[in-house]
Amino acid sequence: MTIKETKLEGCYILQPNIFKDKRGYFIESFNQKTFNSLLGLDVNFVQDNESKSSKGVLRGLHYQLGEHAQAKLVRVVKGAVLDVAVDVREGSKTFGQHVAVELTEENKTQLFVPRGFAHGFIVLEDETIFSYKCDNYYHKASEAGLIYNDEDLNIDWKLPSTDFILSDKDIILPKLKDAKI
Repeated sequence: MTIKETKLEGCYILQPNIFKDKRGYFIESFNQKTFNSLLGLDVNFVQDNESKSSKGVLRGLHYQLGEHAQAKLVRVVKGAVLDVAVDVREGSKTFGQHVAVELTEENKTQLFVPRGFAHGFIVLEDETIFSYKCDNYYHKASEAGLIYNDEDLNIDWKLPSTDFILSDKDIILPKLKDAKI
């Protein structure tokens, strides 16, 4: 597995080794010991989540507040997404900045999103299956988020906004300047 730092401290792109032959492929998508060693962290994932979505579905930008904050390791099992992480750590030198990474079935790329980041993705292909590990349990009362089209974030979602499919909850999220952090 190779690790690439992003411009946001603590946020990493991971590329697992892919072993291909005439039968197909094999990857070790996660190994706790290798992950912690390569990143120099002590992360213990406690919950796995998976979603299936159609092209144009935009989920996010979500995060959990306080003691319920979550780090995530995200990947695509089938299809493709543009995955976005936004630094919402008060006092961070990259506060309000984001990274966007295309995660696909073919490239097997993963993104580690640390605690203190908002996270979201837009689906680029129909029937996309998105999987992620969390290092803390979901806590509904600690839900928070940012509106996807906050002009201060200036995220290029790669699809026309007329194609976006959003939940009622995600349409009314606040801008970063008005959000609970």
